[in-house]
Amino acid sequence: MENLFDRRRFLQQAAMLGGLSASRTAWSAEKEPVPDRPEAHPPLGKGQGIYPGRVVWVHDPKVIDWQGPGDGHWWTPGRIKKDRLQAMLARAVMELTGQDSPAKAWDKLFRHFNQTHGRGDVGYRTGEKILIKPNWVGFIWRDRNVDPQTYQLVRRQDYMNTSPQILIALMTQLVKEVGVRPADITICDALALLADEFYQILHEAFPEVRYEDFGGKPGRIKVKGSDTPLYWSCRPTGVAQDYLPASFAEATYLINLANLKGHTGAGVTLCGKNHFGSLVRWPVQQGYYDMHRGSFNPQRKAYREQVDLLGHAHLGGKTVLNLIDGILTGKHHIDPTPRRWKAPPFNDFWPCSVLASQDAVAVDSVAFDFIWDAWEDCARMPRGEDYLHEAALADNPPSGTFYDPNHPTPTQRLGSLGVHEHWNNPEERKYSRNLGRPEGIELLAARID
Repeated sequence: MENLFDRRRFLQQAAMLGGLSASRTAWSAEKEPVPDRPEAHPPLGKGQGIYPGRVVWVHDPKVIDWQGPGDGHWWTPGRIKKDRLQAMLARAVMELTGQDSPAKAWDKLFRHFNQTHGRGDVGYRTGEKILIKPNWVGFIWRDRNVDPQTYQLVRRQDYMNTSPQILIALMTQLVKEVGVRPADITICDALALLADEFYQILHEAFPEVRYEDFGGKPGRIKVKGSDTPLYWSCRPTGVAQDYLPASFAEATYLINLANLKGHTGAGVTLCGKNHFGSLVRWPVQQGYYDMHRGSFNPQRKAYREQVDLLGHAHLGGKTVLNLIDGILTGKHHIDPTPRRWKAPPFNDFWPCSVLASQDAVAVDSVAFDFIWDAWEDCARMPRGEDYLHEAALADNPPSGTFYDPNHPTPTQRLGSLGVHEHWNNPEERKYSRNLGRPEGIELLAARID
């Protein structure tokens, strides 16, 4: 019934906005036969990063000690092992950059970012601000999972939000290995009420970090808007102008810390869709452009909002690293608790994984493959990967859209935002570069025992 509800809601929204000519078109597209595996195709787009298209997958089955609902809560102290998670993140950035220490790895990441952005061969400089965007969709203020007065979790206590432990591991590396002052770090999901259970864990570890959220309760900072606009490339009319939060506009660098989740409407919610929480308004808030119009559209070769978000100068354009928290996983919004993965090496346990890449399209492509092969009822929809095709080919996308979220009228078309393809099979998990080809994705797998 949940999927049916999502389709009906999309059709209602599309009808109001003129998005579809007839509901029969949407239903027929949604009912296309879905193959057991995604459609094979050569690499699309241009790989990004020091090693173009490189994605690192780190797996540690001992990183969490939690058996599921009834065994306390997964986010409470001691459940996620801080030392093991710290080791996973360190391994991820070292493998990604080809360096032998986290300090050298982070320096390489910042230097590469600055070189490719015309700032010269310089690393991180003291005083530069870093914005970390987690996925706290389980804390969205409208859903009432967090009491707006007490800020306590009252529903979905075990939902798969970005864990406070991975944020602490990330901030530990930024502070100790890079030399970032905690006060120059902001953690913000603009739509969330940062639940007290998570806030206390974070604040105890890093009290000087700026924690921004929708409500601004004591200890948190209420997110505010800026005068930096975002323009939707479908060029909607009669809607309010979107602006970025001030903290995003003022940051020098951004780290996109998404979650490994499926989605009943969009197929997956990874680095691309994580930015639905990077605006100071509800995605379908009345008066604004409906962000679900494109991401829920069941037709193929359609405009996708994720491309504008990944291509905006102050969002994807500032991103020094894309991370996916895959310790736990599930499907938004119907799963109140995480799902296990049956296939090896997961063996009917949690994914216990971290994915990292400089290439947002490549890391989402790998995560998409994992999700597709994990569940028959998730991601396996005809248009679930469509935004990856659009993003990889943003300079000449299948939809024909002139993607330019940085100007009020089509002025400067986005280039390719990364590379997209699928692995050869779910057993070997090899992509084109793993098979000796000069283009495509390279997946480096690391296991911590």
